[in-house]
Amino acid sequence: MTEKELLRIASAEIGTKENPAGSNKVKYNTWYYKREVSGAYPWCMVFVQWVFDQAGASELVPARTASCGTLMTYARRKDEWVTEGYQPGDVVIYDFEGGAATDHTGIVESVTGTTVTAIEGNTSVNDASNGGEVCRMTRKLGTVKGAWRPQYKEDEDDMTRYQKVTDIPDNYGWRGVVDDLMTAGVINGDGSDPDGNNDVIDLSQDMVRMLIFNYNAGVYDGILEDAGIDPSKYK
Repeated sequence: MTEKELLRIASAEIGTKENPAGSNKVKYNTWYYKREVSGAYPWCMVFVQWVFDQAGASELVPARTASCGTLMTYARRKDEWVTEGYQPGDVVIYDFEGGAATDHTGIVESVTGTTVTAIEGNTSVNDASNGGEVCRMTRKLGTVKGAWRPQYKEDEDDMTRYQKVTDIPDNYGWRGVVDDLMTAGVINGDGSDPDGNNDVIDLSQDMVRMLIFNYNAGVYDGILEDAGIDPSKYK
């Protein structure tokens, strides 16, 4: 299963609400506990578990749990815990001000230099960690404690690899961006071309997309400027 397949399942659930409001009576809890429950059964992590089950990927989940803290613990044990460089498909754990150390969770759709957008269960605009609905939420990166990174299957796009910068399609300036990033030292090749940027880099298509995403978000602006390169050239 790829992260794209998982996100398709998660996004189809947007708008699903517990009924009645404030009861925690929702299909995800019924699936998890194998009976209808209400009361003190928060379900943000249960929603994540349900999505992986529906995708046929329960074996990827490090622990069957309704607890954000427990998932974090087991993800660390499996060396699948990250605290930077978040990407689509990561399961983020939030630490909101004034709450517990592990308040809430969601499945990442996209990331910018300052925010993360995720599909989350049991949330709302008025109650971040117990809002009773599946929503797409955008939050500050500073609220993210870390993320579990599942071992997804590579999709067909990931199988495409570029050995050299000249192999990268010049669509939308992709080749030029990677060339500038090599000049600035963000990307290092194998050293086979010490006088230029034609050494081997061996980047997957997904890696190139992430570099372009970060470039457009301004992640490399300072490094490019220090190298005398205009960071807005391909934006």
